[in-house]
Amino acid sequence: MHRVEHVMGFPVSLRVDDERFAESGAETADAVFAWLREVDARFSPFKADSEVCRLDRGEIARGDVSADLDEVLGLCEEYRIATDGAFDVRLPGRGLDPCAVVKGWSVQRAAELLKAAGARRFVLNAGGDVVARGGPWRVGVRHPEQADKVCTVAELTDGAIATSARYERGDHIVDGRTGRPATGLLSLSVVASSLTVADTVATAAFAMGAEGVEWAASREGCEVFAVDAERRVLRTEGFPVARAQARAA
Repeated sequence: MHRVEHVMGFPVSLRVDDERFAESGAETADAVFAWLREVDARFSPFKADSEVCRLDRGEIARGDVSADLDEVLGLCEEYRIATDGAFDVRLPGRGLDPCAVVKGWSVQRAAELLKAAGARRFVLNAGGDVVARGGPWRVGVRHPEQADKVCTVAELTDGAIATSARYERGDHIVDGRTGRPATGLLSLSVVASSLTVADTVATAAFAMGAEGVEWAASREGCEVFAVDAERRVLRTEGFPVARAQARAA
């Protein structure tokens, strides 16, 4: 089964290579995409009636938010503290924007729906950030300066990879310590057991600039591939570079 929808401002593709999953696959895929649309409606900082915007305007109190938003805000605070403020979803002059956590968190939740429904071999790709199960799967990491090339290919069996970079939205990641765009890196990819971790660590590390590579590499269970502003490639020893026989995601 292969299905693609545009959700949360980017394409999300689901591929399931599991014959036993075929009978219930369509219903589960419906649930996956319904969940992602629900997340977009509830947590988008760009939708005036979302829970995030209502909280930001003071229409609901911090203690009255949903359990899901409470979890997301807890993760935001955890990473703000861990980066000494470089990662901050409440930047001066901007509204509350937890998207850096919401994306990976919500797609990981979607992957859990697939696992619970019995899917053994699948890949869920949300705008280049990927959760995979039952691999090996090959996942290309886009070259930070040449859109038609990859700078590496990772191999995932049961895990996730996320990349933060400047090539899609320019200098959109801000170092909360300075209030200025983070420019020390061109791209940084993190492989971890879950996309919640991989995506948040990648964004947080990118916000830290060049020092973020070492910080990300020190996080438990994280492997890192980065290209810094001087175009040097930095990779942890355990980063899973793909073998030729792995399947393409």
